[in-house]
Amino acid sequence: MQDSRNLNRRALLGAASVAATALATSPARAQAPASLAGRSVLITGSSAGFGRLSALHLAGLGATVIASMRNLDGGRRPDAVSLLQEAKGLPGKVHVIELDVTRPDQVKDGVAKAEKIAGGGLDVLLSNAGIGISGPIELQDDAALELQMQTNLLGGLRVARAALPGMRARRAGLILPVSSQLGRMIMPNIGAYCSSKWGLEAAFEAMAYELAPMGVDVTILQPGGYPTRIWESGSRTVEAMFARNEPERIQAYAQHVALTRASMRSPRGADPMDIPRAIAELMAMPAGQRPLRRPVHPNTAMTVAVNKAMAGFQAQALGQGPFAAWHTAVTT
Repeated sequence: MQDSRNLNRRALLGAASVAATALATSPARAQAPASLAGRSVLITGSSAGFGRLSALHLAGLGATVIASMRNLDGGRRPDAVSLLQEAKGLPGKVHVIELDVTRPDQVKDGVAKAEKIAGGGLDVLLSNAGIGISGPIELQDDAALELQMQTNLLGGLRVARAALPGMRARRAGLILPVSSQLGRMIMPNIGAYCSSKWGLEAAFEAMAYELAPMGVDVTILQPGGYPTRIWESGSRTVEAMFARNEPERIQAYAQHVALTRASMRSPRGADPMDIPRAIAELMAMPAGQRPLRRPVHPNTAMTVAVNKAMAGFQAQALGQGPFAAWHTAVTT
């Protein structure tokens, strides 16, 4: 007979008495998996950074990886060519497809193609595509705000909505949206980016409760600052945004502009492979026992404290009434 401590919380949710008697406990952190053979994962934003590193790491563990990126140029994009070259000889297979998360037509077609490669509904969606645009809110013009929200928030929701029918049909799947430590705290000169990540945190937590009865897990990844190409590309976008602003606005925020530039260029020494390793561990965990959030960084004390405080508020709001069973399923 199965030990009650190891019961899948989704199975518990199906029992009539779940709200009062669910006994599932939070699992210990999973060890690095020996193999992810037979698992499929679609990764958005795979040209560089966490997306590229995750594609290679997961393929190295045997997974079938569908790595997507923008502007594929018929497969000739150098980032795509070098990724496929580096993936040769790995236990798993890396496929590259074109998918721009800001374009609904490409999202629909890209997810359909990924599912065809996977042979059905995807096992995992790593919603990683993102952009960082710093600067005071007054200097964030419509173009900057639109790009940031379309990429970081709406793009993530588009891809999840496209992948969910296949996951729901199989009553299995894992969605991993990449948020940030700044999805839980606020800093000046990066308020628009914080807004996009706060929105992502809210949307995917709500989705976690909604999907609890359907066998689909959601774990929100919360990286800290890592040395990836997001800072280089973000710096170019910020400078273009500053150039579009009126000189009077730039002068009014001269100190903020200087701080923004310094922040974008400051060194970051943490190992970005922390993220792919955390993803592999989450994939290896039993369905229904994954955490709602996973902070990843050498220093996660602040994020853990904020998560704990917010979890208490959520428990007060959802721990009683019609959502209690869903809340229990996601948080125990």
